[in-house]
Amino acid sequence: MAQLVTIEKKDGVADVRLNRPEKINALSPEMFAAIIEAGESLQGAKDVRVVVLSGNGRGFCAGLDFGSFQGMAGGSAGRGSAQPNPAPSLFKRNDDLPENRAQRPAMVWKRLPVPVITAIHGVAFGGGCQIALGGDIRIAAPDAKLSVMEIKWGLIPDMSLTQTLRDLVPLDVAKELTFTGRILSGTEAAALGLVTRTSPDPLAAALALAAEIAGKSPDAIRAGKRLLEATWRADAATGLALEQELQGKLIGRPNQLEAVKANFENRAPKFRDPE
Repeated sequence: MAQLVTIEKKDGVADVRLNRPEKINALSPEMFAAIIEAGESLQGAKDVRVVVLSGNGRGFCAGLDFGSFQGMAGGSAGRGSAQPNPAPSLFKRNDDLPENRAQRPAMVWKRLPVPVITAIHGVAFGGGCQIALGGDIRIAAPDAKLSVMEIKWGLIPDMSLTQTLRDLVPLDVAKELTFTGRILSGTEAAALGLVTRTSPDPLAAALALAAEIAGKSPDAIRAGKRLLEATWRADAATGLALEQELQGKLIGRPNQLEAVKANFENRAPKFRDPE
């Protein structure tokens, strides 16, 4: 059986692809586990400087695979529901983390110490949209289709949307998308701020951006992500203190000195992997 998520590493870039193309990468229990495992496998990878997350086949991710969960539930759709409830095991919480297993496929990317760029083509519906929002930067095809689709099934988004969408759009826009489940094109999503920008070839654009970022000091890139994630909604004292702390750990270190030397010598820098 083919791997449900593949990872290829080259020149500091981890090219991660959802790989269930026959189902438009829909989220089965096995797919949940494979995405979490892939993300966790990169957590301590010192040779990875950027991650690009995309989907093989016709789309990024079609959302929850209700058929596979119905099979787990023995065909029971629950109290009068037209669709089965997700398996209870997805809602189990790891004591070391604030999120449950259903929220982990999106949060695992947000928690990586390196930037994650999601490349979105075809559809990113429901849980698939929430996984895409877990990236730091999102590049979508103009004709991609994105939707916070849970309302279609009488549900709310529960795969970490509260921790991602709030940083991208105003509250009223988040409410409209959640209440209606309307489908946005990549162009509309970019106009709202749901995605960073569009490209006719989002994967190629994401890989090009990843290569650019991978050429910067990995220490500074990791510190930059940590700084922004920790302080974006924090008070001024917290933000200013962390700026000072992280800068103090960068100045005078080998990679910072190499950045300066490379600029003065007008050459490409040769950075070390983080310690």
